[in-house]
Amino acid sequence: MTKREQQIIDAINENPLISQHQLADQLNISRSAVASHITNLTAKGVIEGRGYVIAPEKFCVAIGGANMDILGTPTQSISAMSSNPGVVSTSAGGVARNIAENIARLGNKCYLIAPVGDDNYGRQLIEQSHSAGIDTSQILTIDGQSTSSYLSIVDDNGEMQLAIADMNILNHMLPALLKRQMPLLKRAQTIVLDTNIDEKLLSYLFDNLPQARFFVDTVSIAKASKILPYLAKVHCLKPNLLEAQALSGMQIDDYSQLPKLAQWFHQQGVKQLYISLGEDGLFFSDQNQSKQVQMPAKAVSNSNGAGDALSAALVHCQLSNLPIEESAYFALAAANCAITSTQTINPDFSLTSINKILEEAQC
Repeated sequence: MTKREQQIIDAINENPLISQHQLADQLNISRSAVASHITNLTAKGVIEGRGYVIAPEKFCVAIGGANMDILGTPTQSISAMSSNPGVVSTSAGGVARNIAENIARLGNKCYLIAPVGDDNYGRQLIEQSHSAGIDTSQILTIDGQSTSSYLSIVDDNGEMQLAIADMNILNHMLPALLKRQMPLLKRAQTIVLDTNIDEKLLSYLFDNLPQARFFVDTVSIAKASKILPYLAKVHCLKPNLLEAQALSGMQIDDYSQLPKLAQWFHQQGVKQLYISLGEDGLFFSDQNQSKQVQMPAKAVSNSNGAGDALSAALVHCQLSNLPIEESAYFALAAANCAITSTQTINPDFSLTSINKILEEAQC
């Protein structure tokens, strides 16, 4: 939005009944210039219909884990039970936080609700998340607790070999701490949950936000089961194949059985399902269609951020009201973009980069 357009929006917010002549006089520009700006703002969706009704801001809220990632990358083939030469780096991480940053990099407004400790890691997380474009105003600082940390080691191909997660602080993010955020959550277009959060908080959110559109990232097999009692309230679910099988209790022999697996989730009430298949792409399903989609994979520098990028891309597509198949291809391209960087979040992650991958894949 240009400076002049913002001035017009500010004037309309102060007086929704202001005329174009009054706007012209107030801003010291011609009425025709005002009309041109009004037309542009309407085309952008900032102004809705007649009477200068300002469109409500679309935004999402991500709730879950935020932690400092400590990544060990070897400079040669990894050797078990031995010291390996390599590089150790730290960066802001956590499933919900990473999804929120990727959403922000795609141009969407995203608030993050996550607990941090009153320590150096907590302060670094808030600062780095804010710098990345996340709205950090709702982050919860919990005194006396250590900020979550996630230690991972990848091999020389960028594939994770071992990880240790210290996320005890999430057990202290209970319903009482989120009461003041409820008005914000009720206005959100999408609420993103990761299953790191406590089951009491999951129950509270689903019970008190019956009209919300929930997007759930299942995180891991061990944590995915938390969402099982609430599938009827989940709009969009994104597990990998192992997590989907664990949740449903179904084992499939080949991908031709994926529609049957998806049908189980739809019977529980899930509206949209995206099952990550790793190198074999992504399977999507709703009540009208289902399909496995693929595209050529980029060379892997670090696979850690692929799932978070994929989830963020799907949320972006929901906020943009894109069709489900188009969303699936966009999400695959986002995951491809993520794995080309040694960092968990690719500094070049953007709409431009993703659209370039889509063009190259002719999707």
